Amino acid sequence: MSILKIDNLTKKFGKFTALNRINIEVNKGEVYGFIGPNGAGKSTTIRVLLGILKATEGKATIFGKDAWNDAVEIHKKIAYVPGDVNLWSNLTGGEVIDLFVKLRGSNNKNRREQLIKRFDLDPSKKCRTYSKGNRQKVALIAAFASDAELYILDEPTSGLDPLMEKVFQEYVMEAKESGKSILLSSHILSEVERLCDRVSIIRQGEIIESGTLNEMRHLTRTSVFVETREPIKSLSTVKGVHKIQEKDNTISFQVDTEELSNVIEYVNQFKIVKLESAPPTLEDLFMRHYKGDGGEL
Repeated sequence: MSILKIDNLTKKFGKFTALNRINIEVNKGEVYGFIGPNGAGKSTTIRVLLGILKATEGKATIFGKDAWNDAVEIHKKIAYVPGDVNLWSNLTGGEVIDLFVKLRGSNNKNRREQLIKRFDLDPSKKCRTYSKGNRQKVALIAAFASDAELYILDEPTSGLDPLMEKVFQEYVMEAKESGKSILLSSHILSEVERLCDRVSIIRQGEIIESGTLNEMRHLTRTSVFVETREPIKSLSTVKGVHKIQEKDNTISFQVDTEELSNVIEYVNQFKIVKLESAPPTLEDLFMRHYKGDGGEL
């Protein structure tokens, strides 16, 4: 069941095209990764979904409702966490959390207390005294304490330490298991790889790759380290082998994933003693699209 759907969405600012006919669909109970470098169009897409910007062409719907025309209705069932949280400086963290939770009609005190404890936040301090990481914690606690159906998270762990990132990941998985949907925009590729069912990569306002990680991995290479009793001959002539590095009877190289079984069969004739392989990562795939294209992370 589709919770969020973007159809041929285009957004122009004057002559500049920020988004060019992008398509995304997030289903119920799914964590969807939305990745790309700064300036690629992630935040513009999210602003259209939140009803802050109006699409130039195409359509964005959430819960079957139009993101622009029905924004007020939609916001009753979504929780949004930006990458740079601004809070009311005179309120305490606890007061801000209570305000957001009440706005969404939730009032589960036990849940609120559990989240404050897990995220290690002092809710009695004024927001003006909080570090960036603590401001993120306030927004995350408010989001996960509410009974939202869809979480839109735009660089949500910005400023958090690794321990708090792990707590965040636990709550994302808990939300997913409860049948909630999550759109996660992030540049922390390991986080996306750990959490997301499907991923879209955006570059210069266009979606250049979409699918599950397994579907996309056939486009990348597996790293192989092998030790043999006899020196491996003519490996460079074998189809799908790249970046060979040899030392004595050990050799490391990369293999196009679709050629892996043929390459291992070839290497086996030299009497394998030890073999290690590492599957391609999301980072491998991401850098493949951005290398030499001026698109730094």
